[in-house]
Amino acid sequence: MQNNVSPGNKKRPVLLTLIFGAISISAYLLLFMNEEWVMNNFTKGNWYAVYPIVTAFFFSFVHGVFASYFISTLGLEEKK
Repeated sequence: MQNNVSPGNKKRPVLLTLIFGAISISAYLLLFMNEEWVMNNFTKGNWYAVYPIVTAFFFSFVHGVFASYFISTLGLEEKK
């Protein structure tokens, strides 16, 4: 079966790039604007130790998705 999609015809995820970029920027702003609360609660120990772990996973996921869409928007693809 032949693939009729040429590299120039691929749809670029510009909207998703902008959405995840905005989520990423908003998350960083929220984190830094609430720095005092973050430091007070993230350093308490006990079950509060889950906060920085969940936060790190969230930032990693959002940044990874944004970076993936950004690279696709630029048209950079792996060689096959």
